Amino acid sequence: MRRLTRLAVTALAVTGLALGATACSEEADSSSRAKENTARQSNYDKLVARQPSHTLTYSPTRDTKNFWIDTWGKTPNKLSYVYIQNANGEYGYFVLKGLPVTYCVSLLPPEQKSRVDVGEYEGDAYIQAPSMDGTFSSNSNCDAYYGKDASTGAYVEFSVGQNQSYFLYDKPLDLPQFKDAKPLGPTTLKK
Repeated sequence: MRRLTRLAVTALAVTGLALGATACSEEADSSSRAKENTARQSNYDKLVARQPSHTLTYSPTRDTKNFWIDTWGKTPNKLSYVYIQNANGEYGYFVLKGLPVTYCVSLLPPEQKSRVDVGEYEGDAYIQAPSMDGTFSSNSNCDAYYGKDASTGAYVEFSVGQNQSYFLYDKPLDLPQFKDAKPLGPTTLKK
């Protein structure tokens, strides 16, 4: 019996030493992280004390945001004039009811919170949510736009990038570069 007791005590001692060694290395690791986090926060605090953020008496960004809201958010059937320039410098245009919308815009959040079980631990994770049409979109086709033709209600889609740019206005423009612009959809400008 004594032999069994000695063996058990020895096994417990070895296990205790192993766990103690592991705890020391974890403490050292956490201590290193703690030091780095303290250094980062300390540096940030010093910089903020030396160079505090300035305050504004006027916000041009808010003013422009309010201008956008006043321009597009007050009239339900407001027309938008989309001029597209191709790589050769030629212009075309669409007249749309409302603004063109990129494929990156969704009526639903792109992610949803979900409870996950990852073995020993359980928690919340954000996972990709299905789109309104029941599919999963990558939200990566941000160069493609769509809208509704102003006179026919036809679906209009166009893309930009790769030497093609678009210019959006809330009124038709009478600029020299637009005088030969060709209609790209059913609605045309009266000249």
